[in-house]
Amino acid sequence: MSLPRPVIRALAAVAVLGATLTGCRGHARPAAEADNPDAALRVVTTTEILADLVREVGGDRVQADSIVPPGGDPHSYEPTPRDADAVSKADVTFTNHLLLEEHALIKAVDSNARKGTPNVSLAEASETYGAHVIPLVENIGLDVLWLGLRVRGEGAERGATRSSDILLSATDVRGPGDLVAYLTESLGQPKTYFDSSDGFDAKDTTTLPPAAHTHLNWAFTKPGVYRLTLEAKLRNLGGKPRPVGKGTFTFAVGVDPHTVAGPKDTILDDGHTDLTVNIDSGRMSAFTDLRTKGRTQEEIPPGDVVIDVPNRALEKVPAGKQFAFLGRPGAEIYQLPQAVLGKHVHGEIDPHLWQDVQNAKSYAQLIRDTLKKRDPAGAKTYDANCRAYESQLDALDRYVRTQIGKIPADRRQLITTHDAFGYLADAYDMTVAGFVVPNPAQEPSASDVQKLSRTIKNLRVPAVFMEPNLIQRATVLTQVAKDQHVKVCTLYGDAFDDHVRHYTDMMRHNADELRSCLGGSKK
Repeated sequence: MSLPRPVIRALAAVAVLGATLTGCRGHARPAAEADNPDAALRVVTTTEILADLVREVGGDRVQADSIVPPGGDPHSYEPTPRDADAVSKADVTFTNHLLLEEHALIKAVDSNARKGTPNVSLAEASETYGAHVIPLVENIGLDVLWLGLRVRGEGAERGATRSSDILLSATDVRGPGDLVAYLTESLGQPKTYFDSSDGFDAKDTTTLPPAAHTHLNWAFTKPGVYRLTLEAKLRNLGGKPRPVGKGTFTFAVGVDPHTVAGPKDTILDDGHTDLTVNIDSGRMSAFTDLRTKGRTQEEIPPGDVVIDVPNRALEKVPAGKQFAFLGRPGAEIYQLPQAVLGKHVHGEIDPHLWQDVQNAKSYAQLIRDTLKKRDPAGAKTYDANCRAYESQLDALDRYVRTQIGKIPADRRQLITTHDAFGYLADAYDMTVAGFVVPNPAQEPSASDVQKLSRTIKNLRVPAVFMEPNLIQRATVLTQVAKDQHVKVCTLYGDAFDDHVRHYTDMMRHNADELRSCLGGSKK
């Protein structure tokens, strides 16, 4: 990403908690709420965390249900017809958005919410209630260019909404070999986006929501100069795709890019660049931080850049039938890696606002006002519940600060499986030191493991952290922790599980776990 690293703030304070943190209703009902026939409002949220906040504010006047089930990942959850039916019967729907949820889930909410019912994106609207948002900083160090796809702009003049689709298609490539753009998912299964080996047609298209970007591997079978043409179309709900941009990008693969570039061209050979369509301007560009070193990004027209794929990008095709589309096992290809394992579509703002407890207060206030507008008869109840919950959240915030404040400053280093704790670090004076980023085209290399091991060793980190719902992604992290003789602990990010069923419990656990696993004297 091009945005600056968030400034880390300091902490302090003491635990005034105990039983008061169990919630304004005492959490008498189980989180998998039973039907409440007397509820004034039926509320559907995308995640369990949001549903819990709604229950705290709404009390017995609401029946709140989450679409994403316990332990589910909102980044990847695909909605079902039953989910669509639940939305269609809701009086109010709440999403987090800022591209936290899978785009199909957002589309299911927006297309099924009844006309005239509130459909609120909490992360975006809560800024007016004082929520603090921070950029999602991606500064993963690769020794080659990190290249993705991006959509910029809102497209309001073209009727775009958050449920719109932007279709990015490869329509032509000229070069000495084949070009393949693909994504390796978290369990190692590749998904091809563009593949020129059998010509380009309708299948060589990928879809992104507005204001999103994604990471890809870019593979080339032979050295030389390639020119790839991309076309973008906008498809609004219920409409037909309409063209919004076209551009041709030049790649110098295994050859000196200076022999390809003109005197005014920019050679892209480092940092983070996305091949981008701007749905406001209708233009394609290379959106890059090359010249700004990650502080900001600039748009450069496709004809003014040469993308360098150097000889150090040579890789061997992994064994396994799933990689046969790249060539025979062991064959050499030139590849710009996607850097982050798995499907990773997101925007420029970190969507995990609730990891700062003060942001959860903003969510609660926005939920309160939304419920009051839909159910004016319950206004006094919602006001009273929200005041009580805000008091508990203030106490929770002090508790988290106190617990983390007990950790020596030089040990407040977070190494996790998933980059979901930027707000926790920003609000409570910690540093996100790393997360697992193996080379997606194959098993993590010795270099990948060495980097993670070196980070743990150099920072003298006593523990690493994994999320209970992402255990299957933690293989590398747990092995490195074992080799380095450090503990593996748990932090809750996006989801509850059977042990933690409420937001306040989740944040208390996180604070206690950080204190327990990182605190103490240095060895």
